[in-house]
Amino acid sequence: MPVLRLATATATRTYTSITTSRIAATTASAATFRFFAPTSRTAARISAASTARTFCATALAHAKSHRINKMPPKKQAVVEKIRLGRPSNNLKMGIVGLPNVGKSSLFNVIAKCDLGKSANFPYATIEPEEARVPVPDERFTWLAGQYKPKSEVPAFLTCIDIAGLTAGASTGAGLGNAFLSNVRSVDGIFQVVRAFDDAEVIHVEGDVNPIRDMEIISTELRLKDIDWIEKALDNSKKNARSAGNVSLEDKKRKEEVAIIEKILKHVQEDNKDIRKGDWSNNEVEVINNLQLLTAKPVIYLVNLSERDYVRKKNKWLAKIKAWIDDNNPGDLLIPFSVALEERLLALGSPEAEAAELATLGDNITGALGKITKAGYDGLDLVRYFTAGPDEVRAWTFRKGLKAPEAAGIIHTDFQKKFVCGEVFSIDDIKEHGNEAGVKAAGKYKQIGREYKVQDGDICYWKHG
Repeated sequence: MPVLRLATATATRTYTSITTSRIAATTASAATFRFFAPTSRTAARISAASTARTFCATALAHAKSHRINKMPPKKQAVVEKIRLGRPSNNLKMGIVGLPNVGKSSLFNVIAKCDLGKSANFPYATIEPEEARVPVPDERFTWLAGQYKPKSEVPAFLTCIDIAGLTAGASTGAGLGNAFLSNVRSVDGIFQVVRAFDDAEVIHVEGDVNPIRDMEIISTELRLKDIDWIEKALDNSKKNARSAGNVSLEDKKRKEEVAIIEKILKHVQEDNKDIRKGDWSNNEVEVINNLQLLTAKPVIYLVNLSERDYVRKKNKWLAKIKAWIDDNNPGDLLIPFSVALEERLLALGSPEAEAAELATLGDNITGALGKITKAGYDGLDLVRYFTAGPDEVRAWTFRKGLKAPEAAGIIHTDFQKKFVCGEVFSIDDIKEHGNEAGVKAAGKYKQIGREYKVQDGDICYWKHG
């Protein structure tokens, strides 16, 4: 048997060698021989080898394809952009402007009090006055009428009457340092701009020119920001020099220097307000810590004479709008007349005010409700409600807030020990009459941690 096996192996090797030689010879002399037909065994071997190679290549390609399809790329996590400012449920708006433009008078009519010291001379107001003003919301009024609770707590806007700023306030002129520090503590700014002529009300600059006045305020706020940013940059550089190169905290300190340098360039060289920049989340965190004046939203309140307000015409309005579009596009402009608002307040009742407005012409309304609501809208603030027989209450939050954070506005334990929420909308209860009707319609839903609370939601939170 060993001899036979050896002979067979030798014969196979010899045959293969001969076959290979024949194929090579045939290929080399293809021009001479028109046709060559290998033996059936040789053809079978060639065909089997070709099929094997094709099968292996197909299997490998299929395996690669299968591997790719089975392991798709990871989804990129959506990073929500942080917004400037950190407004709380107690929103604060500062009333800012030059002296004798109507700031304290506006404060008095908004607050329906006589705290603001109106006078025909600069710096009648030195220490800021504060007043909490309910924000008009017909949804809240409807809920209170529906539940008839023992207590009603609407959304409030805290208005702060800040003394008049003048040219040079950023360097301390006219008690400027103290006044600008008061501006720093608010969430947003109502900038009052005088566009009425009155010989009995002096103007600190000598004549009425709203464009010049707006330039003064804008310049002083930026100059003060530059002063604060430069001081912050010096401190940040000192911290970076003392940092090592090991920990994440060391790296963060060095990154902060670059961020503050970018912020300084934006205000000092580009001559732009902070709120008009395009900032990353890390940059917004630094800006929020600096509490810069030009990072705060501004709503321009143009104080007109009663006559101009009623006829809806004033020679300065178009120029003021053009200045805002050129310098701070997107900022809101609201015309109002403090003289008219004072006269309406003196009438003593909403009914008397409505009757007086009707005598002035069609579609003439006061502007106070619009002004207080604009304070919320300027900061992307909305409200959800808690409602029951004991209390109906409005809670202020920023758009896009998730359920645990929204619950935390009521109490931090609600956020830390959040379990779930039960939610339905104000529109649902209006449509179906009461909570039982909402449940029967399938609109009463249980939500988890990822739910983003909507404006007008009515929420009940469950926590551990």
